[in-house]
Amino acid sequence: MQGEITIYTDGAASGNPGPGGYGVVLISGKHRLEKSEGFRLTTNNRMELLAVIIGLEALKKPMSKVVVYTDSKYVADSVEKGWLFQWESKAFKKKKNPDLWIRFLKVYRKHKVRFIWIKGHNNNKENELCDRLAVEAYRSDSLREDSGYTPGDDNNELF
Repeated sequence: MQGEITIYTDGAASGNPGPGGYGVVLISGKHRLEKSEGFRLTTNNRMELLAVIIGLEALKKPMSKVVVYTDSKYVADSVEKGWLFQWESKAFKKKKNPDLWIRFLKVYRKHKVRFIWIKGHNNNKENELCDRLAVEAYRSDSLREDSGYTPGDDNNELF
């Protein structure tokens, strides 16, 4: 029987919008995987959400039990407080990041996921690692385009 999978995530953007990146650490028993990637122009919230998506998409077995640790209230509260499902029922009308939320829901529904919000920059070893991975990713020379980001879109609002 498969145990619980732990995923730590973080996203970062310099300038918000600006160059951004995500960092993800997946842990299952003795197995560990680290992932990161940087983008030329994006926002912090997009990178926070993309980090969770990438973590969940890395899972190979359906219906895995997963705990996601994130310092993003935007992501954790949207799911745990049920706002996301209200947004979905209204086709994400006037909501930020619908492309990523739709992608998230597709992979989220394949697993048993719960979120735990943790305070960022609070000496949590894995969260600090995710932050370093995200920052290193957006400082790299090989940045991708965030094709879903629309310049001028303020992604810092929850409502």
